[in-house]
Amino acid sequence: MWSGQPHPDEGHPPPLEAVPVPWKNVGPCKSHRTESPRGLAETPGGEEAQGEEGPAAAPLDVLRLRSSSMEIREKGSEFLKEELHKAQKELKLKDEECERLSRVREQLERELEELTASLFEEAHKMVRAANMKQAASEKQLKEARGKIDMLQAEVTALKTLVLTSTPASPNRELHPQLLSPAKAGPRKGHLRHKSTSSTLCPAVCPAAGHTLTPDKEGKEVDTTLFAEFQAWRESPTLDKTCPFLERVYREDVGPCLDFTMQELSALVRAAVEDNTLTIEPVASQTPPTAKVAAVECGSTNTCALSGLARACRHRIRLGDSENHYYISPSSRARITAVCNFLTYIRYIQQGLVRQEAEPMFWEITRLRKEMSLAKLGFFPQEA
Repeated sequence: MWSGQPHPDEGHPPPLEAVPVPWKNVGPCKSHRTESPRGLAETPGGEEAQGEEGPAAAPLDVLRLRSSSMEIREKGSEFLKEELHKAQKELKLKDEECERLSRVREQLERELEELTASLFEEAHKMVRAANMKQAASEKQLKEARGKIDMLQAEVTALKTLVLTSTPASPNRELHPQLLSPAKAGPRKGHLRHKSTSSTLCPAVCPAAGHTLTPDKEGKEVDTTLFAEFQAWRESPTLDKTCPFLERVYREDVGPCLDFTMQELSALVRAAVEDNTLTIEPVASQTPPTAKVAAVECGSTNTCALSGLARACRHRIRLGDSENHYYISPSSRARITAVCNFLTYIRYIQQGLVRQEAEPMFWEITRLRKEMSLAKLGFFPQEA
């Protein structure tokens, strides 16, 4: 028997507490009836029928309402779950995107830091290189100005020397390299050593239509050599391939500078030809500054060029090198003989010697004679 309230045992869900339910009117309300008493009297059986249907229809409406509310709750729950799942997926994607962007930002920051550091380092390197170049340029400029001043002084001295001196009678006051080593200090370049010049022969070249008459010493001009010299004098050059200089290098310069120590001999020859050889007398006591700056090669008792045990009173320096090599008097005489010849050739090439062809030729011949004698071992004794 139904008592109007569902039992929990029957498997029905608990009733909804706050769900508004539209109720249907199963019959006309008594308060709104407008029938006449007659009508009311005529329908007592109908009321009884409705009273019997009312209790049976009410549970059905409640069940329908409960089932529809369950469906709504289930659909709402499914919809919310789907929305939640979508939101979680979107949130996960956004988290991944944020993480990726964070990594990209960190990488960019690292690259920016590395780039900034490399730029600063490169800038410092450029500044240091520029400072070093500037210092080197200033040093070179200072050295160049000093060399220019020295060259100008040498040119002035040479002009005065040429105007007041001749190869036959040199002016020793204006030509310091002719002084003895005790009076003349170290001098960069070629140092001419004291020698006696011969009397010039009054012979002339046969090509000019004159005869060559030997002087009282029995000298005579070699026509082949004189012709080569005249051809060279028309256009003076220091090129060793011209016939005149090629003969002199082959017959005199090469043999005179051919020492036992071949390697050092080649360096000495190159320095002589470049006019960068310095000959210095060996002082009894070397100043302390010279000891620090110079690097001594060999000893004062062994010649660095010949390798023989000789008393070395001079030493040579090649170019700007700080190495010094001790040489014997014989080696010094051979070097100075070649230096004297090349110096005179340069004077002619620069136009500093204003003489006729014949005196110039005989001076060159005398200088060649000095090279030959030095090669054979003859040299003037030093005081």
